[in-house]
Amino acid sequence: MPRKKLTDLFVERIAPPSKGRLEYFDTTFPALALRVTDTGHKSWSLFYRTAGRLRRYTIGNYPAFDPAAARKAASAALHRVEAGGDPAEEKRQRRFGPTPSADDFASVAREYLERQVKKNTADSTYKETARILEKDVIPEWGKRPIWTIVRRDVSSLIDKKAADGAEVQANRILARLRTLFGWAVEKDRIASNPCDGLRPPTKEKSRDRVLSDDEIKLFWGACDNLGWPFGPLFKLLLLTAQRRDEVASMEWEEIDLETGVWGIPKGKAKNGVGHEVQLSREAIEILSALPRIAGGLVFTTNGKTAVSGFSRAKERVDAIMIARAGRAIEPWILHDLRRTATTGMAALKIPPHVVDRILNHTSGTIRGVAAVYNRHQYGEERRDALAAWGRSIEAIVSGRPADNIVSLARGRGES
Repeated sequence: MPRKKLTDLFVERIAPPSKGRLEYFDTTFPALALRVTDTGHKSWSLFYRTAGRLRRYTIGNYPAFDPAAARKAASAALHRVEAGGDPAEEKRQRRFGPTPSADDFASVAREYLERQVKKNTADSTYKETARILEKDVIPEWGKRPIWTIVRRDVSSLIDKKAADGAEVQANRILARLRTLFGWAVEKDRIASNPCDGLRPPTKEKSRDRVLSDDEIKLFWGACDNLGWPFGPLFKLLLLTAQRRDEVASMEWEEIDLETGVWGIPKGKAKNGVGHEVQLSREAIEILSALPRIAGGLVFTTNGKTAVSGFSRAKERVDAIMIARAGRAIEPWILHDLRRTATTGMAALKIPPHVVDRILNHTSGTIRGVAAVYNRHQYGEERRDALAAWGRSIEAIVSGRPADNIVSLARGRGES
C-alpha cells in the first residue's frame, strides 16, 4: 500500500482508482490511512492492535474530516487504545448495542449478580460481591455504558482505593471486576476485559496465625462469659472447622442431633459444593443446649435473619481474653479458628486428605486423575477426626488429659 504525506492539496486532487479501492497511509501518522474508491468516495481509517488482533476504526469521510481533523481524531482514538479501549468496538456498540438504559455499568453489574453470582456461588459470596459493587464501583461508573470503561479507568479506581489505605480491599475490588468483565465478554456485551494486564496493588501475605493451647483456653472462657448467641457460635467455629457464615446461617432442619450430622446445602457453602459435617460430642452438647426460636435458624434473635455484629462480639472476646491473661495477645481473626482446628488435627496425626474433606476443600491433597476416581468421602474417618479434635479441645479447656485421643494416621482396621 502506498505511503504519502497526506496534505490538503494531495487529498483534494487524488484521482480515484480505475477499479475497486486504494488506501494511502500517511507518512506523518503511519497508522492513519485514506481510502479512495473507484466512485471517488474518500474516507479515513485508523489501524491498531488490541488483544493481538489488527483492528480498523473508521474515523469519517472527507471532506467532513480534512487531514488535520483526521489526525486529531486518530490521535484521540489511539489514546483510547493505550488506555485499554477498543474504538472500533465502542463505535459498533453505539450503533448496534443494547439500549443505553440496559447497557450502563450499573444495569450490567446487577444482571451479572442475579444471573451468574447468585445462581452459582454461596450466599455469602453473592452478598460480598454485591456489597463491593454497590459501595465501591457503581457510584463511580453506574451510568456509563459498560463498553466505555477501559483499563485506565479500572486502574484509576483501584489506585484510588489503595491510596486511601485499603490495599487489600483494592485487591478484592479488582478480583470482582475481573470476573464481572469476563462474564460480560462471554455474553458479548463487551469485546475485551479491561482488567487484563492489571496486577493487584498489593501482595497479600498468607495468614499463619494459630491459637496456642493457652489462648484456646482463654478463648473458650471468654465465650462462656460472652454467652448467647456469639459464645456458642464461636465455639462451634473451633470445633467444626467450618466457615463463619456457614455456621451463622445454620438451620435446625439441617442438623440431625441423633446421628450427629450437619448438612450444609450447596447454596450456603462458599465453594458451592454441599457438605456434611460430622458433629463431635462437644458440638452436639452445645447445640442441644441452645434455645429454639421460631423461624428455623439456629443463631437468630428475631427468628427471621441470622445474627450479625461479629466485629463487636469479637472485640468483646478479645477484651475478656486480655483481661484474664493480664497481657497483650497477638491479634487474630475468626477465620484463624479454622486454621487452628486444621493445625490441631494435623498434630493429632489425622491424614491431610481427611482434613481436606472436613474443610470441604475441592482442590486438596488428592488431585488430578486420583481426584477423578477417588469419590470416597471418608465419612467415618472424618467423624473420628472431629471426635478426637473435640476431646483435645475439652482436655485443653479443662486442664485434664484427654482420654482416648488416638492417632488416625493409619487406615481404619490396620493394626
